[in-house]
Amino acid sequence: MVASLTTRAFPDIRRTDAEIVDVRDLRDRLVAHPLYRRIDGPGRLRRFMESHVFAVWDFQSLLKALQQRLTCTSIPWLPTPDPEARRLVNEIVLDEESDELPEGGSASHFELYLDAMRQAGADTRPIERLLDLLRGGAGLDPALDRCGCPPAAAAFVRRSFAVITSGSTPAIASAFTYGREDVIPDMFRGLVSRLATEDPIAWDRFRFYLERHIEHDDEHHAPVCRRIVARLCGDDVAKWREASTAARECLAARIALWDAIAAEG
Repeated sequence: MVASLTTRAFPDIRRTDAEIVDVRDLRDRLVAHPLYRRIDGPGRLRRFMESHVFAVWDFQSLLKALQQRLTCTSIPWLPTPDPEARRLVNEIVLDEESDELPEGGSASHFELYLDAMRQAGADTRPIERLLDLLRGGAGLDPALDRCGCPPAAAAFVRRSFAVITSGSTPAIASAFTYGREDVIPDMFRGLVSRLATEDPIAWDRFRFYLERHIEHDDEHHAPVCRRIVARLCGDDVAKWREASTAARECLAARIALWDAIAAEG
């Protein structure tokens, strides 16, 4: 689904009219999903984290795929065509791959999430097994089959990697921009704040993860990513359609993952 947009929204993109990604219907379904009402305590939140961590991990893979396409990550270095897009994606990589920690040092948001899982007592063995298998040279599909992750989480990761291997830069950028977990922090912030007040030893790290997620994504990453998609697609209707299809497929995969987690009870 796409909608028209004038140049006022993207003043640096010269066009009189273009089609942009419209995922409002799917996003509304995510915002209203019954899963959020069912996560009403620490046990269910831990079970949610054990599936959701795989989406946190493949988010980083989407980001690196985007960086590979918009910047030069090979030797010898050569300048890529769009210096502004290059800067924008490198800024996001800096935040997502090496964010500052409150106690000093840095970590990726995935590592921060994994640390939050350990603090909360969630089971990290399947995601750690996946990483060990990949480090050992296993392919993604056999690693997902062998790591013990929930089937719905494995299906979600495979959908993300289908976009990564599609060869379409607009699709990768759109999946990253519109198809990811921007609804999660607002939905869980109240619950996690309450849990962190009741048991700060178990939940403070997860609250910090959500706060950083909100700070980076709402205030900076989301508008930057939309700008990247606009620069990639320009006036090309076919590229906008690629972007729209990828975003909608990723959001549909998210809804399927939420359905599966909610069905666990």
